[in-house]
Amino acid sequence: MGLIYLDACLLIYLAERHARWGKPVADAIAREREQRFGISPLVKLECLVGPIRRGDPVSRREYALLFEAFVPLAMPESVYLQAAQLRAHFGIKTPDALHLACAQHHRCDALWTNDDRLAQASHGLARRILK
Repeated sequence: MGLIYLDACLLIYLAERHARWGKPVADAIAREREQRFGISPLVKLECLVGPIRRGDPVSRREYALLFEAFVPLAMPESVYLQAAQLRAHFGIKTPDALHLACAQHHRCDALWTNDDRLAQASHGLARRILK
């Protein structure tokens, strides 16, 4: 059984029931029954900004329940040091570097995203699953 890291944008599409992307993300996850899906504390941070900004406790609870469906992936100092290397070498933004470094640290089979910027830096690990 493999492990796939989910970028925050995909969880946001799920939780917010995005008109265009919500169902395709749910379908992609459902197709990979043999896989485990992981999220980092950074994913949680990025997902919770909107509900906190809106003052929406119902949405915050929905996210908390959604987070429980995924494997929690820790971000020790080595993840941050690897992210610095990725950021320096590929010029990607800090959050993207941290997502990629976390996926690498946990030896994920893939990093699912809807962001093309991670593809070059990831050497094939990051996959844009929505087009």
